[in-house]
Amino acid sequence: MTRAGPDGPEDPGRADAPPWPAAAAGDGGRPLELTLLGRAYCHLCDEMLAALRPLEAARGVAVTVLDVDAPEHAHLEAAWGDLVPVLFAGPPDPGNEVCHYRLDAGRVAAALEGHAGARLASEAKIR
Repeated sequence: MTRAGPDGPEDPGRADAPPWPAAAAGDGGRPLELTLLGRAYCHLCDEMLAALRPLEAARGVAVTVLDVDAPEHAHLEAAWGDLVPVLFAGPPDPGNEVCHYRLDAGRVAAALEGHAGARLASEAKIR
């Protein structure tokens, strides 16, 4: 299931503003897709999703939430259930893990920078 619902862009002057920069005008590239593994009764999952909402608004990042307790995700629960919530840059894969339990804004920012750098490199090869 994909959850969206950005509350609007954050004011960069506020103390609680997200640590990642706003999207550049005309970025136009494919947005980073984050996958959040969670479960319905997990307050840490709710907190991580709430912390990601400003990122959705500021950078146009797509966040997909997968419930590890759903029967179709039993393999994810077996692999990641003890670490929920787990955030991935892309699909759930050990090489894509960004953070677990609490949102690590620095690692999310690094994933965003890496994604933008990879996209720019691939665009340069095309030209």
